[in-house]
Amino acid sequence: FFWLSLNVWLFWKTFLLYYQGLQYYYLHQMLGLGLCVSRASASVLNLNCCLVLLPMCRVLLAFLRGSQKVASRKTRRLLDKSKTFHVMCGVTICIFSVLHVAAHLVNAVNFSENYNEDFLALNAANYRGEDPRKLLFATVPGLTGVIMVLVLFLMCTASTYAIRVSNYDIFWYTHNLFFAFYMLLMLHVSGGVLKYQTNLEEHPPGCFNPNKTLRQNMAIPKAFEEPFPDYTTEPFPEDLPVPEHFVQNNFMRICSKEPKFQSHFPETWFWISGPLCLYCMERLYRYIRSNKPVTVTSVISHPSNVLEVRMIKDDFKARPGQYVILHCPRVSALESHPFTLTMCPTDTKATFGVHLKVVGDWTERFRDLLLLHSNQDTEILPIFQQRRYPKLYVDGPFGSPFEETLNYEVSLCVAGGIGVTPFASILNTLLDGWKCYKLRRLYFIWVCRDIESFRWFADLLCMLHNKLWQENRPDYINIQLYLSQTDGIQKIIGEKYQALNSRLLIGRPRWKLLFDEIAKCNRRKTIGVFCCGPNKISKILHKLSNGSNSYGTRFEYNKESFS
Repeated sequence: FFWLSLNVWLFWKTFLLYYQGLQYYYLHQMLGLGLCVSRASASVLNLNCCLVLLPMCRVLLAFLRGSQKVASRKTRRLLDKSKTFHVMCGVTICIFSVLHVAAHLVNAVNFSENYNEDFLALNAANYRGEDPRKLLFATVPGLTGVIMVLVLFLMCTASTYAIRVSNYDIFWYTHNLFFAFYMLLMLHVSGGVLKYQTNLEEHPPGCFNPNKTLRQNMAIPKAFEEPFPDYTTEPFPEDLPVPEHFVQNNFMRICSKEPKFQSHFPETWFWISGPLCLYCMERLYRYIRSNKPVTVTSVISHPSNVLEVRMIKDDFKARPGQYVILHCPRVSALESHPFTLTMCPTDTKATFGVHLKVVGDWTERFRDLLLLHSNQDTEILPIFQQRRYPKLYVDGPFGSPFEETLNYEVSLCVAGGIGVTPFASILNTLLDGWKCYKLRRLYFIWVCRDIESFRWFADLLCMLHNKLWQENRPDYINIQLYLSQTDGIQKIIGEKYQALNSRLLIGRPRWKLLFDEIAKCNRRKTIGVFCCGPNKISKILHKLSNGSNSYGTRFEYNKESFS
């Protein structure tokens, strides 16, 4: 709401500037409100086209999130809204582009119908009655504007939830048209169609020039009817003084020169050049950083179509909760996808890994290349016996909200299905050592549809559980596993999973009772709530986090969505 209000305020202020500004008097007489609407919407577009790129500077956001300069947790949490802010800017661009296009369509008609022979420099049309379509398709501003509308339409329609879910490739390729959009935008604003008057002192708007021949189609002001009858066609001799009637007239000023008009300097260049250069430099840095392929050490096929890839890369460092972008040229030359790290490198081991669920064309081709159509459930080979895996490039790591999990004294982590991956790196980190972190109690809730999904990280959960029992801290982590769909009582297969079987519940969590219990056990504390899963669960947790309780416990909500 704040961002919408800010854009509306900027639109209104710019509208009044062009409506009341004397330097736009003659242009306003020609175009009417079309001038004000087009320039006001352009100012909003400049702001949003400038800011829409900043949330996509992932390296910058990761640096700020991990920098000691951003010490406030509230400030760091604002960085988690980067995707939402990007979407808001995109929607604002779409809305005000419609206004901008509609206003310029009206302007094209007015330029044609209100062609003014007295101010030739002000006209965009070449003659009165010129086809407005020529202004749209035969001029640089018009043609670039039409192409930008088409590009923006493709980007907006392909960004809808339905297309992103059904065919992510369309979203990916159309969204990369943004570079063409910005190049066209820089050409679009260089046309200089709309001009302003530069000599207001010598020629105040609406003034009368006695040295100019009165044209037949120009109406004579009533103040001048008596001293200048209708038959007056000759100009004043330069050596004669101006009659006192003009000097004493308080409503009409006399001008000494003709009006001069000039195009605005393309202000859009100032707005977008900085963010665009910053984004391009970051992409160049990311390309250089990820130019060397990683070494794939092992590939593991887990139940329920989940693939684990473990890798090694020189000088790769990451924090728990971060994610990387994988690019495999043999799968797709241009396409790449983000995956959360489930294992981070440490001082003692350089291996890091990701878990990915095979749900689309890209992941299916990627799995087939790694396993070579192998039917084995598990395939782990030593490095010296390693197969020739396809080249795999890793870009990152990048920040996410889950980095804050270890910065709370108490954290509640809720995962739905494969949404457990961000928390896997947290659990792996705690397995290496938990005493150096602020976190003193972790509630871990994992909801799955089938029993086999729990085996993805069953070994990790059991090892962490046993470690904490040995260190006399069994209350450090509270594990609750929920099987949402089942035909009867089931257990995770294996005697070593006995600790998890006792924490396996059938059905879905009763979220309200869960929050009340956590609030009661942690009175007057601030609890970080982290969710990675379906939107339905996310909305419930968000609502409960914002609610009040009688124990003085405060819940801070953080979220990562699949879409």
